[in-house]
Amino acid sequence: MDETAHKVIIVEGKSDKDKLVSILDEPVEIICTNGTLGSHKLEELAAAIEHRDVYILVDADDAGAKLRKQLMRELPNAEHLYVHRMYREVAKTPLIYLAKVLLGAHFNINKNCLG
Repeated sequence: MDETAHKVIIVEGKSDKDKLVSILDEPVEIICTNGTLGSHKLEELAAAIEHRDVYILVDADDAGAKLRKQLMRELPNAEHLYVHRMYREVAKTPLIYLAKVLLGAHFNINKNCLG
């Protein structure tokens, strides 16, 4: 875990993480769940990041909704970020749209992503 980053974004997969890395212009730990998490693994994750600013950004589909619900229970103070349903997946969301979502949550972003 990257303890130097005060902010944490939880995403589903590596392609989501790669997309965010290309947009962010500050140290942020991006954690991939690779789908749903078992309750033990989820408790470990929650304990490891409980004193940090946590954001949840998952796909706008059934699997993403299930994961978001699971994360809500363990991380009630997390801030939820959303992609538009028409894009469905974080990885398929246009850079400029994701950049605006992150900007709205007060992340520093790479200015090149704003077009």
